Amino acid sequence: MMTPLPRRRFSARTQAALAVERLAAEASRRLGRGSGEMIGGKLALRIAPDALAEVGSNRLTACVSATNGKTTTTRLLARALGTLGPVKSNSGGANMAPGVLAALSKPPYDAAAALEVDEIWLPKVARAIEPRVVLLLNISRDQLDRSNETRRIAALWRELGADLRDTVVVANVDDPLVAWSAMTWSRQIWVSAGQNWTADAMVCPQCARLLHRNATGWWCECGLARPEPIVSVAGLGELMWFGRRIPAHIDLPGRVNLANAAMAAAAAREFGVDVEDALAAMRGIGDVQGRYQEVPLGPDGKLARLLLAKNPAGWVEMMELLNSAPPRPVLIDFNSQTADGRDPSWIWDVPFERLAGRQVLVTGGRKEDMSVRLAYAEVPHTVHADAEDAATAANDKALDVVANYTAFRDLLVRTTR
Repeated sequence: MMTPLPRRRFSARTQAALAVERLAAEASRRLGRGSGEMIGGKLALRIAPDALAEVGSNRLTACVSATNGKTTTTRLLARALGTLGPVKSNSGGANMAPGVLAALSKPPYDAAAALEVDEIWLPKVARAIEPRVVLLLNISRDQLDRSNETRRIAALWRELGADLRDTVVVANVDDPLVAWSAMTWSRQIWVSAGQNWTADAMVCPQCARLLHRNATGWWCECGLARPEPIVSVAGLGELMWFGRRIPAHIDLPGRVNLANAAMAAAAAREFGVDVEDALAAMRGIGDVQGRYQEVPLGPDGKLARLLLAKNPAGWVEMMELLNSAPPRPVLIDFNSQTADGRDPSWIWDVPFERLAGRQVLVTGGRKEDMSVRLAYAEVPHTVHADAEDAATAANDKALDVVANYTAFRDLLVRTTR
């Protein structure tokens, strides 16, 4: 069991801020404007800028940060920590400071917390709440108009580690940017979680020389090299775990999710959760905020598996998942709204050639851009007015839908309401 923490007492200013947060969130929900986590948290931080530190410090907390996979890993970690007692989590995906505050602002205040934190916001959030564990999964380009400077993010994480002397970092050794950023932390748990997308980590983050790579790792002439992992994915359904090979099965598909589970289990170990108990708890998760969920789509009710890919690295992971199962039609739903990033040029870095031989259908607000990209990849495809129309044209009763952020969000609302 986790050690109970003393009863929390907040300053009058923070108490007032939390009251406003609750009222604003409730109003947002009643008006149908969403969960209210962001607006409530923003107002609370305006009233009491130190509220996050008051509410979040001195409690059993883990922060998960990455470009890809942080929502899924946070969900897996929350389930593992749930074997010990109540757990707080920003499961709605509000992963900046206001959303983190909203997740922590409700009793019981001695509950553990598994928190998804945006990679740019991690330094501010972690310095405020001083988590017991931070998980660093990967760094790659995401929205080109927001977080395209990957080394800068790694440098911010590296500076953070030098400040959080009592925090353990669980870090992916296969991503050179992550490994370099984790080397300043006082204690590391090195996990081999893989890196299928290497284009954003071609040069050494320490000296800017080209990195050398082979099947077992990466290294640089300056001496920076891949650390030796203590946890790794040994194969489909197996982990190397602190010197022993153990079976590892979860319901979420693909090697990438088994790697996410390994990261989460390594973090849960720091809270006293046995790996067998952690993995058993994770097995009950079949989808995460709609990801991997199968829904009826179109007038014929065809079975559509919903997948999220919002940058080149995410697409490469999805390619591996798509190719690990019997081939089905693939529907690409592609937008470039504000939440997606307005610049869609990153699609030219995605190896869409790997979709050759499948039926490919395209829709979304930037379907024409995607169609041009697929044409250059010599992938035959058809363009459709919407996802429902595309599903009707699919030549199978089941299909995979790969959507970026707003396209995924909108499709999930339409198919699950």
